[in-house]
Amino acid sequence: MLGIGTLAKKVFGTPNDRKIKATRPLVAQINALEDTFEKLSDEGLKDKTVELRKRALEGESLDALLPEAFANAREGARRALGLRAFDTQLMGGIFLHQGNISEMKTGEGKTLVATLPAYLNALTGRGVHVVTVNEYLAKRDSEWMSKVFDALGMTTGVIWSGQPDEEKMAAYSCDVTYATNNELGFDYLRDNMKPSLDQVFQKQHNFAIVDEVDSILIDEARTPLIISGPAEDRSELYITIDKMIPLLSEEHYEIDEKTRGVTFTEEGNDFLEQTLREHGLLEAEASLYDPESTTVVHHVNSALRAHKLFQRDKDYIVRDGEVVLIDEFTGRMMAGRRLSEGLHQAIEAKEEVNIQPENTTLASVTFQNYFRLYDKLSGMTGTALTEAEEFAEIYGLGVVEVPTNKPIA
Repeated sequence: MLGIGTLAKKVFGTPNDRKIKATRPLVAQINALEDTFEKLSDEGLKDKTVELRKRALEGESLDALLPEAFANAREGARRALGLRAFDTQLMGGIFLHQGNISEMKTGEGKTLVATLPAYLNALTGRGVHVVTVNEYLAKRDSEWMSKVFDALGMTTGVIWSGQPDEEKMAAYSCDVTYATNNELGFDYLRDNMKPSLDQVFQKQHNFAIVDEVDSILIDEARTPLIISGPAEDRSELYITIDKMIPLLSEEHYEIDEKTRGVTFTEEGNDFLEQTLREHGLLEAEASLYDPESTTVVHHVNSALRAHKLFQRDKDYIVRDGEVVLIDEFTGRMMAGRRLSEGLHQAIEAKEEVNIQPENTTLASVTFQNYFRLYDKLSGMTGTALTEAEEFAEIYGLGVVEVPTNKPIA
């Protein structure tokens, strides 16, 4: 006896089968146009782009333009690269245009698939971002696929780190822009710190096609991108407070080795208030519990931790006038790494080396929040079904398993 679920699957197919089936009429329409587009001259392909653009701007829906746009893009790719998109690649492109994740096996030509929905959605003149995991792929794909977009009369740009502003601005104003998730995120943060709108790189977040989508939108989703800058110089304060620490005795504080925390006792609080007043760091009438005193108390805490919980040549070393942290697990030096919340500065004051200013966070965003800015989002990967629930819940993305062009042995 077959279960009801199994029987329904046999009769109606799985939900995935039904999605695949629904695209077949569209694929047939695109294939029916193939002869017509093959007869067009090279200029004819570009003229077709102009016509489709005009129709898109006059309000014709992209869904209505899809068969002609895909047929034109397929012909452009055939002439530019000698690659004719298979029916399964057209399907993958249709699902991307609909704002889904196309799960395609390795070797099924995802790079070419992305050109189809990118071309269609760029007809509106609002730009399309194709997102990859590293700069090598972004540059490679943009160089390779720009031949297709050139043949269709569209512009292609690529974004990389350390790129001059004029080049970056030009790349973002192209019809299709290739970039890494990191660079897109950081450019968005930089944009938010610009003084005027005409200096902003990312004018709009229209449509993004994310390659290796599970890696970027799930594994790294909560990774924060942070731009920080130097805070005001407080060297004098650190040095003054550092001189007070040797005056404290053991009944003034308690140390928790496990959490690396310190707390002051009642006697310690009284002693601190008196000493801070003597050093002019606390008003005559003020107490440690006043809101205005929190900064000073925080710095005293950091200085005490620096003296009692951080040992030279165990937790850090002093090299060339700098405090360099030691990794407690590997024993290696962590050059460039600094402790936060003024603790590193407190250690620098204790060791009497040059005190570097603290950093303060100026802007921050996670990949999850960044990619949710796009009006439409889609993605490609070889493995997405396992995270289908998360994609649906967080980003409202469906996952469709696209069949391979040839059966797998």
